[in-house]
Amino acid sequence: MLWLKPTQETTEHTGSYYAATANWQTDYPPLKGEVQVDVAIVGGGFTGVNTALELSERGYKVALIEANRISWGASGRNGGQVIGGIGHNHQQFEKTIGKDGVKRIYDMGVECCEIIRERVAKYDIQCDLKWGYGDVAIKARHMREFAEFKEWQEKNGYPHDLEILDKQAIKHYVNSDNYMGGMINENGYGHVHSLNLCIGEARVAESLGAQIFEQSRVTKIVHGALPEVHTEQGVVKAKYVVTCGNAYMGDLEPKLACRVLPSTSCVIATEPLSAAQIQQTLPADIAVCDPRTALDYFRLTADKRMLFGGLSNYTGLDPKDLVGTLRKKMLQVFPELANVRIDYGWSGQMGIGINRLAQLGRLSDNVFYIQAYSGHGVAPSHMTARITAEMIAGHAERFDTFAKVKHMSWPGGKLLRRPAMALGMMYYKILDEL
Repeated sequence: MLWLKPTQETTEHTGSYYAATANWQTDYPPLKGEVQVDVAIVGGGFTGVNTALELSERGYKVALIEANRISWGASGRNGGQVIGGIGHNHQQFEKTIGKDGVKRIYDMGVECCEIIRERVAKYDIQCDLKWGYGDVAIKARHMREFAEFKEWQEKNGYPHDLEILDKQAIKHYVNSDNYMGGMINENGYGHVHSLNLCIGEARVAESLGAQIFEQSRVTKIVHGALPEVHTEQGVVKAKYVVTCGNAYMGDLEPKLACRVLPSTSCVIATEPLSAAQIQQTLPADIAVCDPRTALDYFRLTADKRMLFGGLSNYTGLDPKDLVGTLRKKMLQVFPELANVRIDYGWSGQMGIGINRLAQLGRLSDNVFYIQAYSGHGVAPSHMTARITAEMIAGHAERFDTFAKVKHMSWPGGKLLRRPAMALGMMYYKILDEL
């Protein structure tokens, strides 16, 4: 596959299905002059918006500063899959946070989906939220892994039913010959129009008193007793600052930049499918992922388009022919869509951490950070926002569970970390084929 330079971005939304079907275009003013608040939040994706919402619900005076548009980055470009769990293999952190800490992170991985369920209902956010999700198996070992995961979930008291299905039964959900079975979660995981969810939550935060500023790129954060967030035209003075820029933070805080690697993922969306085509592909209208490192993920949108994503890579570059390459991958799963038109194609950057656990911590006594969901952030970002708001409100136990985990810097520095990790990903792709 040939890779070119990164897509040229603008300060407006990329040409995605989500942007084309957004409920409205946000048009918050740029930051000008001086603003004084309790908490300044940098970054207007799921993490920043929900931190603002959680704090506003608690009565804090909040300013949210976004360089482009609300949900401009990964939050408005992802596959829209609402999947629980925060990080992978929590037992690896037991020496640092103890068994209680491991269980606490597990429980938060369940709660994160429930936050979305409850928030959408409480504030009547129109975002096409639908429950139903499936993991699909390509190899026999995947079926064994699903069975082990189901047993582990049940042992930990997971509140939703999980069902293991064989090759024939899985076709009632994912009608493809590619898969030898799968695991279905009917009520615990699901899918959503992610941009409409995020801008809907921003509207809620605004209604609760949060000030939101767009087109306001942060140029520096001044640490101190009363930290300051500076943009080209203004400054926010606050008691606390929370950085939520994830893969799009750049070098604003170098200590954070070295711990997160921006990674590209690509998505296409077809024209609306007919009823017959839906029966041939996703008759149960669930979200789906396969278990590979560079996985395929797909679902139907509310207007019945096939939204198909993948091509995850650590180069930070887009493929020469994004639409053509993803269309080929889609047809390997669903050859019945060979004559279907592709209406949208786009890419975005997700933040990858070495140990795959979301990174939360303190840059100083009153400046905090949240980042690195490793491609799994729609629901977990709601959880990290909640526990950060709890911490600012004086209840730091859950935040500190995460903050105790040490996160290594990516090796190789800026020049070598991408090629090194691209080679590493190639190694794992080879393992996926074994």
